[in-house]
Amino acid sequence: MDQHRPLPDRAHWTPGRQRLFLRALFDTGSVALAARAAGMSRSSAHRLRRRLAGTPFDQQWSAVLASHARRLADPFGRDESTPKAPR
Repeated sequence: MDQHRPLPDRAHWTPGRQRLFLRALFDTGSVALAARAAGMSRSSAHRLRRRLAGTPFDQQWSAVLASHARRLADPFGRDESTPKAPR
């Protein structure tokens, strides 16, 4: 029996999972729900953020939460991520 098997993919924050997490965080504003959408736990998301402090992932996390808060404050306002309507 091989005791040095690699961990299953679900145990790793791949770049794709990070993108999925950030998109779900943008949509929900909930770290728990976003982590679940990425197939990961809330605590592992926070550990990843601490490990990647100062990186684009960390910066995007902050930007996404700020954007979500702006949308909640003015649900009928236009968000920067919303494309402009054609004229």
